[in-house]
Order: sequence, then structure tokens, then C-alpha cells
Amino acid sequence: MKENPSTHERLAERLASILTKLNAGARLSIKELALEYSVSTRTISRDFDRMSSNLPLLQDEQSKKFYLDPAYLTKVKPHDFKHFAQISGVEQLYPSLDFPFLKELLNQQASEVYSAKGYEYEDASLYIELFQSLSSAIQQHRQIGFLYKNEPKLVQPYRLIHHHGSWYLAAVRKGKLRTYRLSHMQLQATKHEYETFLPDHAVLSNLQDEDSIWFGQDKFEVQIKVAANIASYFKQRRLLPEQQTLQELEDGALILSCQIAHTMQLLPLIRFWIPGLSILQPESLRQELKQSLMMYLQDQCA
Repeated sequence: MKENPSTHERLAERLASILTKLNAGARLSIKELALEYSVSTRTISRDFDRMSSNLPLLQDEQSKKFYLDPAYLTKVKPHDFKHFAQISGVEQLYPSLDFPFLKELLNQQASEVYSAKGYEYEDASLYIELFQSLSSAIQQHRQIGFLYKNEPKLVQPYRLIHHHGSWYLAAVRKGKLRTYRLSHMQLQATKHEYETFLPDHAVLSNLQDEDSIWFGQDKFEVQIKVAANIASYFKQRRLLPEQQTLQELEDGALILSCQIAHTMQLLPLIRFWIPGLSILQPESLRQELKQSLMMYLQDQCA
């Protein structure tokens, strides 16, 4: 007799739950599990039979509890994968990061189903020594010195930030929070340790709240019109800094607002989407874009 879909779902959920417990190092009793999942002890016994063919399950001779061979216990737990996804900025890349989906994603056949493309990063392996020195200084709240574009800098390091394919150090220098691109940094050999510092809570709050790397600069609003034929892309996700929808026009076009601290946060994006985007306000930024496009066309036609 075939099991109905609801039975399959309950079985999958129960097995995933038991696997999570085993993977965490728990020792499990058939009777206790039967009470927890409201099934018979024979059902739980069959569950262990299913798992024993693929897992190194052991059973304690005295308590009769099942457990996973310690030599095969997974060192990395599901919550570790979730934390890694959060700090890497890919938490929302997948529809779920619960245990069943992680198990599927980490399966050897996952590459036949999933593939992430379009992410271009600089080669971070070039910065191994920098990463080690900077992360150590951040954790110890210790100042660090380096050459930046051949100029000596002494800073209070706070955070390593990955932004649009490149790594930056967020650090305080002369009382101001700044960013330094790792590709322009060179560590200085020194025989003494730099002084420690007390982290500023205002700086930590700024790092937590700011989405860009333009720290400590006043922002201003820009209003953008998005043509109807590309509006769906801007509805699906925020492509502009701190994007907000002000109005959806009858023809399907959008009026958006965004907040920027520097024109380079926005102008490259607008150039990419031309002719689908146009600046409505402020007029000064609209003119700046117009002049840069005219200069480009003049150079191309020369």
C-alpha cells in the first residue's frame, strides 16, 4: 500500500529532525522519540534502519540509545552555515536555509540543480596577510599602520567590508570614520605594538546601519524615473541606494527616490540602464550626467 503525500511529508520532517539531533551529538531513545513524534516505537525503529544504511550509527549497550559515531560528527552545524550566509551577504540568495534545504544544497548532485552566476570578485587570496593582520587588530582593538597609495596611515580599525566586489577596511583616522581599499594597502614592518583603543559605540552603530561605504558624509535625495519596460527589475529588488517607490504611473513607469552621499554611488548605475532611467531631481545632478554623456559622445565622434 502506497503512503499518501502527507505521510511522506511527516516522514521527511521527522527524519530531518532526528538527523539534526544526531548531528548535534545527541543520544536518542526509541521510546522517547516515539512519544515526541506521536508514532509507534516500530516506526522509529524503521527510521533508524533507514538511516543506518547511510550513516555510521552506534547503539549504547546499556541505555540502548542511538548516536552518531563521534569520528563522523559534522564539525559545522546548520546555524554555522546560516551565519556564514549572513556575513557573506548571500542569505537571501536561496529561498530557505533550513536543515532540509541545506542538506539538499550540500548534496554532491546539487551542482546539477543550482548554479549562482554573475558575481565578480577581486582575488581575495592576494590579501591573506592583510586579512590576518587587520582581523587581529580589529579583535584586539589595536591601532594599525600601513601605507595607503604610498602614504603612511595610522588608524583605529573597526570592520572589514566587502562592497561591490572589493574589500575595504572601515577605520577611524583623526576622529573620522573612513574606508580604505585593501588593494591600495601595504603593511609596514614594525618592531613595536601599536596602542589599543576603546571602540566608539557611535561608530559601531554607523557601521551597522549604513549599507554603503560612504561613511561620515551627508546624504541627499535623488528622484529617478524608471521606464515601464524595465520597471519590473526595480520592483523585484532594490537596485538603487536606499531605494523607495514614490509613485507608479499609469503606463507602468516608476518614480523612485534614493539617498546617496557621493555621485559615484548612482551615476554608473544610471549609465548602465540608459535610456531606461532619467534623473528628475536635483537639477545639478541631472546636468552633471548630461555633460558627462555629451563629453563621451564628443570623444567618440572625434
